[in-house]
Amino acid sequence: MSNRRTFLKHAGMLSLASLPENVPADSQDTAKQAGAAGNSPAPEAPGIVLENAEMRFVISPAGFAQSLIHKATGQECLVKNTGTPMFTVTQYRPYDNELQQAYPAKSKDFPVERVRRENDRLIVTFALVGYEASIRLKITDDYIAFQLESYTYHSPNALRPKPKTPIDESLFVQLPVRDRRNFGEWLNVLWDDSVAVNLLATDPYAKIDAEPRQGYHLFRAGTADNVKLEGVGAALIVTQTSHLLDRIARVEEDFDLPRGVKSRRSKAYKHSYYELLKATPADIDQHIQFAKLGGFRLLDFYYLAFAKSCGHFPWRPEYPGEMGDLQGVVKKISDAGIVPGIHIHYDKAHKDDSYVTPVPDARLNLQERFTLAESIDAEAAVITIEENPRLCTMDNERRILKVLNELITYERFTTSPPYQFEGCRRGALGTKASPHEKGTLMGLLDVDTWPVFVRFTQNTSIQEEVAERLRRIYGEAGFKWVYFDGAEDVPPPYWYTVSRAQWMVQKKLTPQPLFAEGACKSHFSWHILTRGNAFDTFKPEVTRPAVQACPVEEIKRVAKDFTSINFGWVGYWVPSSETIGTQPDMLEYVTSRAAAWDCPISFVGSLPELQAHPRTPDNLEVMRRWEDVRARAWLTPQQKLALRNLKQEHLLLINERGEFELTPYEQIEKVAGADRPGRAFVFERHGSVWVAYWHTSGEGTLEIPIAAKQLRLMREIGKPLALKGDGNSTQLPLGERRFLQFSGITRANVIAAFQSGKLL
Repeated sequence: MSNRRTFLKHAGMLSLASLPENVPADSQDTAKQAGAAGNSPAPEAPGIVLENAEMRFVISPAGFAQSLIHKATGQECLVKNTGTPMFTVTQYRPYDNELQQAYPAKSKDFPVERVRRENDRLIVTFALVGYEASIRLKITDDYIAFQLESYTYHSPNALRPKPKTPIDESLFVQLPVRDRRNFGEWLNVLWDDSVAVNLLATDPYAKIDAEPRQGYHLFRAGTADNVKLEGVGAALIVTQTSHLLDRIARVEEDFDLPRGVKSRRSKAYKHSYYELLKATPADIDQHIQFAKLGGFRLLDFYYLAFAKSCGHFPWRPEYPGEMGDLQGVVKKISDAGIVPGIHIHYDKAHKDDSYVTPVPDARLNLQERFTLAESIDAEAAVITIEENPRLCTMDNERRILKVLNELITYERFTTSPPYQFEGCRRGALGTKASPHEKGTLMGLLDVDTWPVFVRFTQNTSIQEEVAERLRRIYGEAGFKWVYFDGAEDVPPPYWYTVSRAQWMVQKKLTPQPLFAEGACKSHFSWHILTRGNAFDTFKPEVTRPAVQACPVEEIKRVAKDFTSINFGWVGYWVPSSETIGTQPDMLEYVTSRAAAWDCPISFVGSLPELQAHPRTPDNLEVMRRWEDVRARAWLTPQQKLALRNLKQEHLLLINERGEFELTPYEQIEKVAGADRPGRAFVFERHGSVWVAYWHTSGEGTLEIPIAAKQLRLMREIGKPLALKGDGNSTQLPLGERRFLQFSGITRANVIAAFQSGKLL
C-alpha cells in the first residue's frame, strides 16, 4: 500500500488517471498535440485506408472509423462525429492498483489511444491499461476481415514494473453505421434496395451485436475472456444488396463456416414437411401415403419414434433390429421421393437416461452451487448449506439437488440463516442415497422448464460426446436435414452457447444437412439454422389469430435477415364436442400466409387423427396444392403482396383448364343458423357468385331456398354433378368439400340462402 501511495504522488500518473471519462481518446490526443504546438494544433496524420473493389474504409490514427464509402453508389455508410472509438478493452472493474484508486468498482471501457498499420496488421494501443492489440487484416474483393490475433502487455508507467491485469471483454471493430430501411438483427446487417452493410463473425467465438442509436446502429465485433479473448475474427461486407448472399457465401467458404447461403439456395429449402412424431417399421407405409397425399416433399422424423431418450438414444422395443430397422424406415421414405430429416434434442438428456441415473454424470449443468454447512447421513430430510438458496426454483419436478453421485428432491428452502433445504427425499431418480461430509460441494440441477430433461454443461466434453453419437445415427440411417429442438436449453453466455451446441453437432454430420431449423438462434447460428423455427401447435379455433401473432410477426423481422421461417407446426384435430377440428379453410389460411413470404409449413401427422377425421382428403388436398405452388414458384410478386393482407382470405382453385387460380373469399357465418356442421365460403369469378362448402365432421344434407336450375354443383371445377330440388329449393349433399356456381343470384342473396338453409 505504501508503494502505491508513493507512486500516486507522481504528477504524471495522477493527471493521466484523472482525465475525464467522457473525453474521447482522439480528443485527448488532439489536446496534447495542441499543447505542444502552442495555440495551433498539429496537422492530423493521414488516415489508414482499407480498400477493396466495393468499399473504401478509413480509420483515423486516433482509432476512430472516419469513413466507409460504397464505391459504386458513392454512399457514405457511417455517421460521423459520434465520438465512438473503433477499439476498446473492458475490465469488469479497474484491476491496475492506481486505476482502482481513480475509478469505482464497475465495468470500465478503456478506449483506443492510437492505431497504426504494419503491413497486414493493425497495431492498436489502449489508454491507461498498457495493452497493445495486433489485428490481422485480410482484404479481398468480397470483404475485409479483421482477426484479433493477440494482446501484448506493456507496463503503463516507467516508475515501477507491474504485473499485467486481465481483459474481460474487448471490441476489435466498432462502427456507427448509418440506418437504412431494413435492419436484420440476427445476421447483423443494415440494407435497402441498393446497399447492404454487414458485420459478420468469421468464427463462433466473436460476440457480434448492434446497438441502436439516433439515426445509426453501433455495429460491434468483440471478444469475451470467458469464451475466447484472442484468435477471434469478423468480416465487414459493403456491397450491392443483391450481391450480399454471394459475399457471405465467400466468407463461409474462406473461413470454413457452415454453408448457410448454400442451404438457403437449396431446392429443398422452399418445401414444407410432414412431421412424424410416432412411427414404426410396421406403419411407416401409411405415414408415407398421407405425406404424399399432402404433397410433402420433406419428412421430419422425431427421434423419440425410435429412441427411448435423448442423451444415449437407446432403442425402443418397436425397433428390435435397431439401426437396421431405422435404415429400412428411412429408405422407404427416400424411395417414395421424400427427403428425410431428423428432429433431435441434442443439448440435454432425459431424466431416465443413463447420463442422469443411476449415477448422474459430473458434466450435467448446475444452476446454483452450495457448500454443505453440516454433515448429513443417508436419511437426512433437512440439508443445511452455507449460501442463500433464494435463486433456486420452486417449480414442480425441477426441485432437484445434486450432491456428488446422489440426486435429492426438496419441498422448500429458507432464505434467512440457517440456510436449509427442507422436505428432502434422498436417492431421487434412481440414484443411491449416501452420507456426505461437511464442506462437500453441491448444486441445483439444471432441469429444463419442460421438466423431463436435464441440461448439459457446455464447457465440457459431454456435448461433443453426444454429437458423435448423433453423427452415427444421422449418417448410418440416411437422414439429409436436421431440426435442432430445445436450442435454448444451454447455460449462459447465450450468445455463444446457443450456437456452440448446434455447431458441435452440425459439423460432425455427413453429408452436411441440406438445411436446418431450430428453436433458438444466436448470430453464428445464421450459418446453421437456415430456416427459422416452427411454433408450437395451436388449436383450430385460434388458427388465424395465432398465425397473425406468431409466424407473421416473426417473418416480418426474420425476412430482414435474408431467411425464411416455418409457419408450423400445424397440429391436426378430429372434430369433437370440444373442438370443430382442423378444417380446409384453416389450412388454406396458414399455408397461404406462409407462401406470401416464401415460407413453408410443417404438418404434424398422426395416424389415429388422420384416419378418424372425415375431411382428411380435403385437408391434404389443400396442402398438396400449395406445395405444388411452392415447388413451381407460381405466385407472382403481386399475389404475394395480396396474401399479406391478413384480413382478406384466399382460396387456391384448380380451374376448368387444370390450372391454379387464386381468388379472395370470405366465410359465410352461421350456415343453417349454426357454427357447424355446415361450413361455407363465398367468392366471385367470371361474373358469377360461387361457394365452397362442406360438412365439418361427417355427412348430411343442406337445403337452401334457391332453385336447382340456378345452381351448378361440382366436386372439381368444370365437372358438374347432379342436383336434387324443385322450383323453390335445392337439397345439397353436405360432406366433402364441393363448389357451387350460382346464376342470376347476388352475393348477398347467396349468403342469406346459406344462413337460412336447413339441415335435413
